[in-house]
Amino acid sequence: MVGAGLLVALAAALVAAVALGPVRVPLGETARVLVGAAPEDPRWSTVVGTLRVPRALTAVLAGSALGVAGLQLQTLFRNPLAEPYVLGVSSGASLGVGLVVVGAGGSGAGFAAGLAGAGRVGVVVAAALGSALVLALVLLLARWARSAVTLLLVGVMVGSASTAALSVLLVWTEPERAQQFLLWGLGSFSATTWSDLRVLAPCVVAGLAAAAASARALDALLLGEAYARTMGVDVRRTRLLTLLSASLLAGATTAFCGPVAFLGLAVPHLARRAFGTSGHRVLLPGCAVLGAVLALVCAVVSQAPGSGTVLPLNAVTSFVGAPVVVAVLLRSRVAL
Repeated sequence: MVGAGLLVALAAALVAAVALGPVRVPLGETARVLVGAAPEDPRWSTVVGTLRVPRALTAVLAGSALGVAGLQLQTLFRNPLAEPYVLGVSSGASLGVGLVVVGAGGSGAGFAAGLAGAGRVGVVVAAALGSALVLALVLLLARWARSAVTLLLVGVMVGSASTAALSVLLVWTEPERAQQFLLWGLGSFSATTWSDLRVLAPCVVAGLAAAAASARALDALLLGEAYARTMGVDVRRTRLLTLLSASLLAGATTAFCGPVAFLGLAVPHLARRAFGTSGHRVLLPGCAVLGAVLALVCAVVSQAPGSGTVLPLNAVTSFVGAPVVVAVLLRSRVAL
């Protein structure tokens, strides 16, 4: 029943994301564009087909990826406040983009054009490489980690070091370019194109498939690594595959959308309450669908339909995620 309700909500949110935005397009004309017919105003083809549909699909992919990655890491670390960027993936991506900012010649307009034009490929590649390098370092250090808690601390420290390096880089950056970098850091589902989706979609699908394959092992980890070993689970292998899957999901999303806050932290808690279970065979698809719904809602709200104003995506996601975090802290029986 809950699953059916979420699928209906997903369909409604998807329609809203395509139909609503700063520019008003009649619903009938939106439908004409979607079925391939020519609208009355040719500009509506660009607004709907080139801007809104990729934005909506990006929100679906990013929300699903972050929701599932958050669930994986909360289970792996047995920490309700773990989230997809806890391993430093976001910091690594930001550092990669920061290097592009510092290395870019000219004024801040060059970086701004890079985010929305041909040079955007360089920004995406830099973010992906930064995430991959930080992940590689964490995995290398993980060989000596005796527990998931140690690995969690290693990831936090590596992320902190990356953030510190980025702060030093920005000191030497022109104010205009630093401002454009800060705008990138606010997150956005609106900058992706159809060619971006041809890369983002396979990465997310691969990460989700890997997560689904580890459902049984994650269920065993709910009762601790010692119990999982007695159930025949290869804990080290499961830990590695979970880290790779979650990092692929979070890294691909960050590369194309920037660091999107709170969704990966809030979605698993909302899914547990909605489905009333901790079983990953239910929660993994539940988090994927619920994450997509919340991401679509945040995408619509951030566009402020009819006002001509665009709100920072992370400001909207924070309004959704912060109350969930507060509720988790207040309901926790363990003193933090």
